[in-house]
Amino acid sequence: MKNLSLGALLFVVLFLGTHFSEARLQVCNPSGKIIGKKPPPGQCNQENQSDCCKQGKSYTTYKCSPPVSGSTKAVLTINSFEKGGDGGAPSECDNKYHSDDTPVVALSTGWYSGGSRCLKNIKISANGRTVTAMVVDECDSTMGCDDDHDYQPPCDNNIVDASKAVWKALGVSGDVGELDITWSDA
Repeated sequence: MKNLSLGALLFVVLFLGTHFSEARLQVCNPSGKIIGKKPPPGQCNQENQSDCCKQGKSYTTYKCSPPVSGSTKAVLTINSFEKGGDGGAPSECDNKYHSDDTPVVALSTGWYSGGSRCLKNIKISANGRTVTAMVVDECDSTMGCDDDHDYQPPCDNNIVDASKAVWKALGVSGDVGELDITWSDA
């Protein structure tokens, strides 16, 4: 009888622990894959060291991003939101191009949240500095490797794709690639 009660108690503890930790963590799992296509000649603007899709390579897609907190960890990448820049089309939020001298960003699909953060400011911190930037676009985590996405792969689910002005405000200049940051709604 004592062993049965101890076993039942252990089961309940394990069940509740697993149940509540899953709800708290809310892991963002991949939603699928797309297969890369070779860009046609003259396509895929590689300004700012943008990657181009590779024929036959498998790219992971996401419909979600990690949960947003007061200090959400992310990876900062660089993007030109200017006409003719590696961002491609006008920004999703306002159908406009934006100067590289303006602090603007695109967020991964989950954080973009169907446009709910459009034209709202976020705070980005790194290198002991903080900058405020406006969300103007989505860094698509669900699609890529096509004309609409300038033959670039889908974004990872933890990307804040920023203009040169954001990088400059964080004290980073010259050749930039990726930078670990934290961000929050302003």
